[in-house]
Amino acid sequence: MHLILLGTAAGGGFPQWNCWCPTCRIGRQDPAAAHPRSQSSAAVSADGSHWYLLNASPDVREQLGRLETAAPSGLRHVPIEGVVTTDAELDHTLGIALLREARALQLWSTRAVNEVLEEDSRILPVTRAFAEVTWRELPLDARRPLLLRDGTPSGLEVEAFASPGDPPRFARRDLPGHTVGLDIRDGHGARCIFLPGCGAVDEALEARLSSADLVLFDGTFWSEDELVALGISDRPASAMGHLAMQGPVGSLARLARLRGRRVFTHINNSNPVLIESSAERRAATAAGWTVGDDGMRFQL
Repeated sequence: MHLILLGTAAGGGFPQWNCWCPTCRIGRQDPAAAHPRSQSSAAVSADGSHWYLLNASPDVREQLGRLETAAPSGLRHVPIEGVVTTDAELDHTLGIALLREARALQLWSTRAVNEVLEEDSRILPVTRAFAEVTWRELPLDARRPLLLRDGTPSGLEVEAFASPGDPPRFARRDLPGHTVGLDIRDGHGARCIFLPGCGAVDEALEARLSSADLVLFDGTFWSEDELVALGISDRPASAMGHLAMQGPVGSLARLARLRGRRVFTHINNSNPVLIESSAERRAATAAGWTVGDDGMRFQL
């Protein structure tokens, strides 16, 4: 299995265009000290040639340039086989509409995510004005093969599992499966879990993560009161559906027993772990975590 981190920042990217928090200031003044990042997305392939997007960010145009694909023989070439979504948040789905020139797209999502994209954000009706969109349902806790555009197996299977969190603020209903993780396997036994949004970890989730070769996990906030302390918001991390890294129930402590490689992604612009020399980065590294960076590649 091949996997590429196409983008590793939370919504707005890093530095965020309208933010001058301490971390964004460093990112602007010294990009080597805090690397620029595009909005969270990844790509996975069984063979290194046929790729699936894991979420489609607003930065999808630039991100697709990271994929390794053969030179096309014609005038048009679509470098992905489809899009698999974890939720219907704008920073994970606006890229679907930006892929309209593909003329045909495969989309895997839960029924809850599909409903929000159809009825609330209206991203799917907008996209269908330009392209045919084939929706393939991901039932919770059931493996489904990822198919190539011609309908043949890709060599990958995906299972969606519910993740603690809130539905998008523009969603009219709170339906089961509005936020999920993706448990991805190939035919050789390799296994990766992509979970960019997670509000809590229970024993069942810890057990699932412990059996994966690679875990790409929610790294949104360092501390529970991160945005409150900066005066940016009055909502703590948990109220926004994200498990902070720090603290006795934070991800560093809660997931200390994971055996596979663990990587943070979906990192908010306010998170000091983005600063290469920070104490927070050192703490994350000492706990066995890699702080994801755009363009990181993994082969399982």
